[in-house]
Amino acid sequence: MKDLIEGRVWTLGRDMDTDQIISGKYLTIIDPQELKKHVLEIGLPEFAAGARPGDILIADENFGSGSSREHAPAALKAAGIGAIVADSFARIFYRNSINLGIPTIEARGVRALFETGDAARIEMRAGRITNLRTNRSITFPPIPHHLLDLLEAGGLVEKVKVELAQRKAAAGTPRA
Repeated sequence: MKDLIEGRVWTLGRDMDTDQIISGKYLTIIDPQELKKHVLEIGLPEFAAGARPGDILIADENFGSGSSREHAPAALKAAGIGAIVADSFARIFYRNSINLGIPTIEARGVRALFETGDAARIEMRAGRITNLRTNRSITFPPIPHHLLDLLEAGGLVEKVKVELAQRKAAAGTPRA
């Protein structure tokens, strides 16, 4: 995870649930490249064709509500989303996104600062997001260190892989 994230913004409204992020009819798809073809086709139909790696989603309250399907953040990750910032998140969606290595940030009032097509700069450790078109910014609460560690590792699975490799290496090292 980078401390500084910049990208083009896509805005979404409130109560964007997981069915709007990826429809339930695609739950049998496990290939991320296939999933990304259908991401946000209900909530923001132009997104799948227009998204670029590093783009940033900015939403209103209660993003990711509804079913606790991991397909929703997995589809966003496959689409190359650089970060998701919202006034608030459904907790299970928030953790699923962090566990997949997607920077996921709660920032009250953020949606009012941006329009689709704006550019955003997120300073993760400073806790600030800035609209680069208007130069307006707001702060957000610091992300807990244990979640920053997960993001820096690329997600939960990657963090566990590294820790297991370190333990294996330490166990195989003769002690003096």
